[in-house]
Amino acid sequence: MFFATHPRIAKLAARVFQRIAPIALAKAAPAVRFAEVAARSEDLVAPTRLGPAPVRAYYPPDDGGSPAVYVNFHGGAFIVGHPDQDDPWCRYLAAAAGVVVLNVDYVLAPQHPFPAAAHQAFDVLRWAAEAGVEHGWDGARLAVGGQSAGASLAAAAARQVSEAGAPPLALQVLNYGPFDLAGDPVHKHRPVPKPMLPIPVIDLCMGAYLPHPSQRRHHLASPVFSDPEELRGIASALVVTAEHDRLRAESETYAQLLDRAGALQELVIVPGADHAYNLVAKDGRQTREMYDAISARVRHSLKA
Repeated sequence: MFFATHPRIAKLAARVFQRIAPIALAKAAPAVRFAEVAARSEDLVAPTRLGPAPVRAYYPPDDGGSPAVYVNFHGGAFIVGHPDQDDPWCRYLAAAAGVVVLNVDYVLAPQHPFPAAAHQAFDVLRWAAEAGVEHGWDGARLAVGGQSAGASLAAAAARQVSEAGAPPLALQVLNYGPFDLAGDPVHKHRPVPKPMLPIPVIDLCMGAYLPHPSQRRHHLASPVFSDPEELRGIASALVVTAEHDRLRAESETYAQLLDRAGALQELVIVPGADHAYNLVAKDGRQTREMYDAISARVRHSLKA
């Protein structure tokens, strides 16, 4: 747990990682770019307590009337800002579910450590609920979701909505997220010889995002330590994990807690897949199947 126990080193390493990682994340693999799926987009700005948050809105092909809205948070270990990696997913969801998708460029660690991004995620949700009249969506039909670190932020936003009692939130989609940022990464199960998430990256994420060890069991960072009673009333959840992901166990644990709280729609384990399966797949069939399944769930949860 080298980086996690040395926040100063993690801070320096994270800044280096921020420079080189976007090169690797410039685009999803060709098989999962889905270039044939078109969506009109518009760049907007959401006011938050951390300052303006850039948001790209993707509109469905047939956006007559006032479509529902889905707020998306990209992955990147809380330290890499590259929302364009989720462009294929946002276009796909807008077209398949008939919703407006808001792809958020949120603040990053180590410049903005926990709980900055979690608080900003909640602020963007509140803005999305209120800004529909101005921008053409129905803010009363609202869902949130994310991938990897973005799933953690989506879960944190949903928890804050539950605590505040507003805005109305119909669904949270949590795709291969980290829900235990307190446990030693060495003890996270390694299901395959070379998993997508190496221990140094998890260490770096923890050390940069959560520099104070006392924060690592906070419910907005590690919801697996919640009591089911604390989760009662939280938005209904679709939890997706991958069979070979190091984070699979904590996704399953959090899904069990949500189930005990009456908030789990379904736990889906993507067979034969690893972390970030939807970004690196050489064959797009499985990703398309998952996108179709998630889109159907979003459409059903947000139907008028």
